[in-house]
Amino acid sequence: MQDFSNWYLSEAGSSDEEILHREPTEELEFYNNVVSGNIDAVRKNCENQRFSSDSGVGRLSKNPVTNIKYHFVVTAALITRYCIQYGMESEKAFRLSDFYITKLDDLSNSEDVISLHDQMVMDFTGRMRLLKYSSFNSKPVNECLNYIYSHIRERLTVDVIAEKIGVSASYLSRVFKKETGSSVSDYIREQKIDAAINLLKFSDYQIVDISERFSFSSQSHFTQAFKNVTGLTPYEYRKLHGRSEWNVYDKK
Repeated sequence: MQDFSNWYLSEAGSSDEEILHREPTEELEFYNNVVSGNIDAVRKNCENQRFSSDSGVGRLSKNPVTNIKYHFVVTAALITRYCIQYGMESEKAFRLSDFYITKLDDLSNSEDVISLHDQMVMDFTGRMRLLKYSSFNSKPVNECLNYIYSHIRERLTVDVIAEKIGVSASYLSRVFKKETGSSVSDYIREQKIDAAINLLKFSDYQIVDISERFSFSSQSHFTQAFKNVTGLTPYEYRKLHGRSEWNVYDKK
């Protein structure tokens, strides 16, 4: 029989290195936010760095990088299964999980692992948000939402999207407003700004590069649109919230 005496001795003793685990209710709330598509709550979890070795994730390895990698795989496995349980197509969920775990192989420091974790959970959350919309909206609106999500970096207009999904622009505008409470153009702008916010927080892209990345006509147009949505210029927002060392997005 295997000797477990060392474990019992460690439990009986006290250590300055002891790490307390976070409450299970916090983890459950996090996973519920992911599957419900609550982007704001999941983003706040990332901003508060709740996925780090000193935030109650526990110790699975004495090596801090190996430890956080183990937890990454656990998180990926649980999120995948939660999302499948709440409606994500299983093969899509597993492939998404495989994609991020494969990227994990190339990382050699804890900061990069945490960055990849945040990108992964935001990706799953965004997809679940779209899935949630699909249970309430008509087919044209769902197709419109999916097209916007999939082509967020392109220059999008109601006419372009309507042509792609096979309806008239006037019909799409009318039904989209009725079902979402927002115009198509306002929704596109908000989604582009939302994506830009992630880059301002988690990358070191220049503001002009972010403007071009999401196909704004100019940096001044991007700045004005960003301020209309957030109340701050991109520069002001990054100064307050930026974490450039996280570098969530690969520079390709």
